[in-house]
Amino acid sequence: MITYDRLFIGGSWVEPSDPELLDIASPHDQSPIGRVAQARPADIDRAVAAARASFEAGVWRLTPPAERIAVLRRFNALREESAEKVAHLISLENGSAGWFTRAGQPGLTRQANAYLKAAEEFGWEETLVPSDPASPVRSVVRREAVGVVAAVIPWNSPFSSATSKIIPSLLAGNSVVLKVSPENSLSMAFLAELLEQAGLPEGVISVLPADRETSEYLVSHPDVDKIAFTGSTRAGRRIASIAGEQLKRVSLELGGKSAAIILPDADIEKAVAGLKFGSLLNNGESCIAQTRILAPRSRYEEVVAGLKELVESLKVGDPNDPDTFIGPMIRPDQQERVRNYIQLGIEEGARLVTGGPQIPEGLEKGNYVTPTVFADVDNSMRIAQEEIFGPVLVVIAYDDEDDAVRIANDSEYGLSGGVWSSDEAHALAVARRVRTGTITVNGASVAFDGPFGGFKASGIGREYGAVGLGTYTEYKTITI
Repeated sequence: MITYDRLFIGGSWVEPSDPELLDIASPHDQSPIGRVAQARPADIDRAVAAARASFEAGVWRLTPPAERIAVLRRFNALREESAEKVAHLISLENGSAGWFTRAGQPGLTRQANAYLKAAEEFGWEETLVPSDPASPVRSVVRREAVGVVAAVIPWNSPFSSATSKIIPSLLAGNSVVLKVSPENSLSMAFLAELLEQAGLPEGVISVLPADRETSEYLVSHPDVDKIAFTGSTRAGRRIASIAGEQLKRVSLELGGKSAAIILPDADIEKAVAGLKFGSLLNNGESCIAQTRILAPRSRYEEVVAGLKELVESLKVGDPNDPDTFIGPMIRPDQQERVRNYIQLGIEEGARLVTGGPQIPEGLEKGNYVTPTVFADVDNSMRIAQEEIFGPVLVVIAYDDEDDAVRIANDSEYGLSGGVWSSDEAHALAVARRVRTGTITVNGASVAFDGPFGGFKASGIGREYGAVGLGTYTEYKTITI
């Protein structure tokens, strides 16, 4: 049993305003795994006040960029040293299979290194060459910190979501209040310990687990200058309305219902093998999962058969078992949500290829669902349009390439996607036509130097690399 009875506010562990601790249960078997203090509005007030005081005093924002980079590099090294513990804690509280949480650790390093490289090369202050040589003035353009940042993240990939926001925000000189989901109280408390060891000045960073009501209190707080949010599109709309009313800066990384286009010349065996990771990563609880599989009619049943064989080969069970590929859903209500969507797919008339709404045999104590594949799916069906957030794949037939692109773009979302072809140049040409913020060719992994974010209802703004770093700065022009 892991216990954190204090909150990390402004760089120190302090008594919470509410002494009652939240019990954290294992998604695998509901056994108790931890008890953790939760933040209330009074704790938010303390954290924001500490952030505002540190920002106005300039203890961090006026620190030279090279020194800020050194502190964040130290933090990243501490996390790397603790990679095994980080992976274990996430599996423990989220139910994410161990292969996924361990495989994610090098990704966290690449993500951080991309931000650090961007900060080293960033144009923090530049003198512009006048467009008119006869101009009597010259312009100095600075990139300065926005202020107090409220970073609000979801439960499904806590470390990645947290570091994608706090690293660029801190590199830019902001003070940050990180609001995390109650479900991730254990791993995020450990994140706070690493930040404490990194050596940030007093007041610059707080890490607070809290419920939705307290989260809304934070983003509505008058002393917050920018909101950085990852989560559902519904919550993003609410946050955007608050930001608009108060003229706060805002970036939103929201939901997805991404399409994988398998072109007629693709190697089906390789495509299906790649979709094992592209579609079913993190138990399917991933915003970038490619859960709409678009297959040409000429090879449709070949794709369906391949996915059936794949899904039925995957072990479902204890996330700590090294043979497990898919673990439990994080909470009972998420389990029920996914099972309801599977039942809905049957009622909509889709063909159930494998899986179903039943709980896997022998796993009734946990939040498990049966990985499911639907065929004969029309893109207008709810299971093809709505984000299920679980291991449920739908296979949609298309007539020709234009039809495939039309179906891929026929979604309110535009976060991720993929194209599979034996002709890389052709796949790239198709990828350019899909309205989505990120798209891979033949299963390429995520690159952290380029910007990441969504089109349409999948968000506003971008993360990663120099573009992501820039979203935490304001431009200032000084004319001389």
